[in-house]
Amino acid sequence: MARHLITSALPYINGIKHLGNMVGSMLPADVYARFLRQTGRETLYICATDEHGTPAELGAKELGLPVDAFCAQQHDAQKAVYDGFNLSFDYFGRSSSPENREITQHFARQLQKNGFIEERAIRQVYSLTDGRFLPDRYIVGTCPHCGYDKARGDQCENCTRVLDPTDLIDARSAISGSSDLEVRETKHLFLLQSKLQGEVEAWIDEHGKDWPVLSSSIARKWLAEGLNDRAITRDLDWGVPVPADTWPELAAEGKVFYVWFDAPVEYIGATKEWADQDPESRDWKSWWYEADDVRYTQFMGKDNVPFHTVMFPATQLGTREPWKKVDYVKSFNWLNYYGGKFSTSQKRGVFTHDALEILPADYWRYFMMANAPESDDTSFTWELFSATVNKDLADVLGNFVNRVLSFSRKRFGDEVPAGSEEGEAEAELGRQIAELLAEYERHMEEMQFRKAAQALRALWSAGNSYLETKAPWLEIKTDPEGAALTLRTAMNLIHLYAIVSAPFIPASAAAMRSAFQLADDTATWVTQDEAKSLTFVPAGTPFTVPPVLFAKITEDDLAAYRERFGGGEETAA
Repeated sequence: MARHLITSALPYINGIKHLGNMVGSMLPADVYARFLRQTGRETLYICATDEHGTPAELGAKELGLPVDAFCAQQHDAQKAVYDGFNLSFDYFGRSSSPENREITQHFARQLQKNGFIEERAIRQVYSLTDGRFLPDRYIVGTCPHCGYDKARGDQCENCTRVLDPTDLIDARSAISGSSDLEVRETKHLFLLQSKLQGEVEAWIDEHGKDWPVLSSSIARKWLAEGLNDRAITRDLDWGVPVPADTWPELAAEGKVFYVWFDAPVEYIGATKEWADQDPESRDWKSWWYEADDVRYTQFMGKDNVPFHTVMFPATQLGTREPWKKVDYVKSFNWLNYYGGKFSTSQKRGVFTHDALEILPADYWRYFMMANAPESDDTSFTWELFSATVNKDLADVLGNFVNRVLSFSRKRFGDEVPAGSEEGEAEAELGRQIAELLAEYERHMEEMQFRKAAQALRALWSAGNSYLETKAPWLEIKTDPEGAALTLRTAMNLIHLYAIVSAPFIPASAAAMRSAFQLADDTATWVTQDEAKSLTFVPAGTPFTVPPVLFAKITEDDLAAYRERFGGGEETAA
């Protein structure tokens, strides 16, 4: 059986991320990793903060902190939020780690050895006001492709086109705002992607056939436009330094590798960080080097697709070493905020720490996955959020759990009642649950998360339909044993829901499961036969009624949220 390696695009170190970042990479990766673990697959889920490049330096400057202290502080702050969302990373590392420095420099030496790195003199923007060269994000201006007036020197946030700083119109320094700029000559290292284009095309032809259309189309668009040689070093104070044993002159000048050269290597670096914590029992290389038994899945927003499907595979291919390359790229469109983009830099939309302050993580986890922007961009609105929470979580699942357990305790006490033997209604319910579970599993295996959420909701709805049909509140008047059977069957559904809902709503699933004091409750998943028989929770099992799982969002709540975050009119495109 294959081992499963999962990574999600590294979040930039500068600032707490918004819901669009969460649903575009980390949350779906977590849902998938949880599902794989629960269904018995060996799984390693790796992520890290992306700490190099201009965002780190500019963020540190804004707060008046040394960049290393800023990164340490921001890493801890982001990790606390991800813990709040119950993201089940096996390891959440840092791209500034010694492990990443070591492996990045190794990659560069191998590329140099194989003739895929070249030192070139280039002309670069120099700020007379700041007294320094201005790499990528140190320059802002107007995108020459779409006219967006806040484009950065490495990529336009609006149209996602990759840029060089000299491409920008009306360029200005991001440090001082000065437009007193001139172009000077300096030396940098270039990755000769043009020499690797054929190999990358052949690799994508072989491995990208089953990728989502979004992933493959972006990769092929880049290849169709032709791979250009790209500078992989920058004039910055913070980053993986160019190794002096290979490039002594550039090392003496303080050149560091471009963040998009070292950041993908951090997937490997973070795995080594994980292994270095317990070297006796963990082997990082077995996941990345000659790892033929590993199935590697990456999760990311569409803006990150080119770097992961073209640039990093080119880097790996150029080393001429058997590094594990991605098998499946699960990419996402944008989650917008009332038609306008969430934006970290412009602080627009709902940010993850604010979301947790308002409501528990499971509300957000379920909403985002049920509305994941898989096939196209989707828009967050408070109205859609409240409708999803109230209908699916509060009415369908939460109400079912509460009324079953409360009614049974009121009429039969604090143990699961026995009741009569199962009849045709229970047999039909078992068949239906088994079919719906199979559908849910299929969508999860295929990483179709919106469809998986729909199948999960259908599982919850089946319990409500059974309860409405059997109506134990009426049944108990004429057939107490029949009512007891109905409630016992419904309690077994609650236990099943607790198991299979855990990838989406882990905290609520744990609360449902802990309602039953079972002596040996070790099941990690539910088989088709178990779904049909519904016998996890036998008669006589003590149970408690947990607190309300999901409170409804009221109109007063909505009014408060709109006042705090805006109703969206001002962000509409």
